[in-house]
Amino acid sequence: MSEILQEDSTAQDSLPLKITDEGSKQRNWGILITGVIGGTLVTLYAITTPFITPALRKHCLPFVPATSKQIENVLSMLKGRNGSLVDIGSGDGRIVIAAAKVGFKAVGYELNPWLVWYSRYRAWREGVHQDARFYISDLWKVSFAQYTNVVIFGVPQMMLPLEKKLGEELQLDARVVACRFPFPHWSPTQSFGEGIDTVWAYDSESFKMKKENDS
Repeated sequence: MSEILQEDSTAQDSLPLKITDEGSKQRNWGILITGVIGGTLVTLYAITTPFITPALRKHCLPFVPATSKQIENVLSMLKGRNGSLVDIGSGDGRIVIAAAKVGFKAVGYELNPWLVWYSRYRAWREGVHQDARFYISDLWKVSFAQYTNVVIFGVPQMMLPLEKKLGEELQLDARVVACRFPFPHWSPTQSFGEGIDTVWAYDSESFKMKKENDS
């Protein structure tokens, strides 16, 4: 009889221990899953922040990749031209790379270092790294006087100050191609496309003459 009671007592003593072990394992799994999710969110934040925060700065270009149709329309506005080309706010480099493939010595200025490094990698992968260069720089601190072809995917709030900057810096033989949004005061020499794929071409001789006449 005492042996039976002893066995019952042993079983009762071991039962809470098993439940405690299972509860501990569940807590450990919970901590592990929480850590994995937290780490993933931190990693995503670290990666995406450089792409998003430029859009929050005053007069800075958010990263919105150009469509294949936009690239095609830009190149059509540059057909027959040569010399140097600059993409202001070059993003992931697709305009600069496309221009290099058709014979331009193309340069991209981009404030986001992640995008610049990625653009350099793409240019190397596409075999045009000798003719497609990318620099980390604020567009408002760069002079564009040396370029005869300028491409800009702008936003409305920056088109007016950029119009003033380019009007002062560009030479008479330069052409500016604006995508998505036109310049507020310049009259385009040509325009092509529809909707968000529309591009406007401006010849500096035209807008410089307008400036002189206004003066």
